[in-house]
Amino acid sequence: MTTTRPYPAFEDFVPGEITTFGAYEVTREEVIDFASQFDPQPFHLDEEAGRASMLGGLAASGWHSCAILMRMMFDGFMNGSTSIGSPGIDEVRWLKPVFPGDVLSVRREILDARPSASKPDRGVVRFRFQLMNQKGEVVMEQTNPIFFARRQSAGA
Repeated sequence: MTTTRPYPAFEDFVPGEITTFGAYEVTREEVIDFASQFDPQPFHLDEEAGRASMLGGLAASGWHSCAILMRMMFDGFMNGSTSIGSPGIDEVRWLKPVFPGDVLSVRREILDARPSASKPDRGVVRFRFQLMNQKGEVVMEQTNPIFFARRQSAGA
């Protein structure tokens, strides 16, 4: 697995670049804690209910997977960057259950990067993130843009 180098500004993101990072172990306690607060469906709270469901066992909420990905994105490349937010998520797909004991990593692909036409101090980078388990299976995929400040605005 490779690790990312810091990406401080918009200009550092190269379309087509693919990197992987992270190693996050999901625990039973956090699966239940997250579900208790935000997604209290039985298969996220109880092992027996999880086994009886289509998930096949106690499984993390998809929203929990999104939160884990966000944390891994922050730790993997956003901390210290010029990120100034995102206008939202284009798509999120939960492809396989995430179980306690899974160790998750991120595959990040830069789909495109373009300077903002209306705000020359920033650009928008569109990413595809794949959250993968220790078997290399993609458990979640998310596509979204993130705004980053530019080192120099256009014309400067």
